[in-house]
Amino acid sequence: MKVVVNFDTCESNAVCMGILPEVFEVRDDGFLYVLDEHPPESLRPKLEECVASCPTESISIVDEE
Repeated sequence: MKVVVNFDTCESNAVCMGILPEVFEVRDDGFLYVLDEHPPESLRPKLEECVASCPTESISIVDEE
């Protein structure tokens, strides 16, 4: 799976970082960074929580083969 962030709509409000800091980080420059675009499947439940919790609906999960 791959984590995809629409940076055009992302407001870097750090909700995702609060849920899953292993994958998301808002740095001192105020921008969101994806630390691991291909996290392990074991993190899927928390990633789905990030997708559901994002106020701007900027995060999605793409299943790759």
